[in-house]
Parts: sequence; structure tokens; C-alpha cells
Amino acid sequence: MLTRKLTQGLAAFTIAFLPVACTDDNPVAPEQPLPNIVESAIDADDFDVLVAAVTAAGLDEVLQGEGPFTVFAPTDAAFGDLPAGTVEDLLKPENNDLLTSILTYHVAPEELLAEEVVAQETIVTVEGSPLTITVEDGTPKVNGCTIVQTDIVAENGVIHVIDCVLIPS
Repeated sequence: MLTRKLTQGLAAFTIAFLPVACTDDNPVAPEQPLPNIVESAIDADDFDVLVAAVTAAGLDEVLQGEGPFTVFAPTDAAFGDLPAGTVEDLLKPENNDLLTSILTYHVAPEELLAEEVVAQETIVTVEGSPLTITVEDGTPKVNGCTIVQTDIVAENGVIHVIDCVLIPS
């Protein structure tokens, strides 16, 4: 009888305090580190073409490195809007310099959150050319491409999703 009451009491104690043990103030598991920019793009499921291009150009190791970086990341649909055969041609080994130029035109060598992006008129890219930042009717744009999602924070920078592919002049 005493054993049964003790077991019931222990069960009641556990049930009463279990929610407290699982709150944000008392996490059960240690916090996981943020993924890097490439891992974030892979996890997002809308950057398959971008990830393939970054890998083909050999920039995946750089974008997994220390950073910080700001990446204006075109979606798969944005790459799909390019003329037919463009992506396939860019992925050919003989076009690696052009592919690298296009990809590095999407990257700034610093971390810029959305509020910092829209506070600037231009942002100089890793490629060396500037991007023009505008806000039209409350919508932020980079070289006329709409920024459709902002502030995907990664371990080594931030990603802003855009609806078209930026092409350096």
C-alpha cells in the first residue's frame, strides 16, 4: 500500500513539473548551431539550381567558410525565367568564369540584414560591381529584382531571396 501511494505521488510530481522542464527557460537539449549559407540554401528546398551552380563553380567551400556574407539568392523559378538552355550552358566547365562572375555578383562580403540593405543606395559585391538598392511602394528591390524574403540568418551571414537572376554588366 505504501509503495503504491509513493508511486502515485512520484507520478503526480513528474506530471506536474514536466511542462516546466521543457520550457525555453529550461531547454531539454542543447541549442544546435546555425547552418552555414550553403546548408541553409539546401535546407530551403527552393535553391536547387543555385546550389548546383555554386557547386559547379567551386564556390561551395567559400560560402561554407567563415564569412560574413550577404547572399541575394534567386529561387529555382527565377533561374527558370532565364532563356531556355541558359542554365545548362552556364554549368558547362568551359563557362566557369562567367558562372563565377554571375554568382559572385549575388554576394556581398559583409552581413547586411534587411534594414541595413534598404538603408543603402548601392552595395558592392564580391564580383566587384555595385548592386542598386531601391524601395518601390514599400517593396525592396535589388537591381530591379524584388526581394521576396529577407533575413534568413546563417552561421556565416544572411540570405535574402530574390525573384530574378542578377547579371553583371
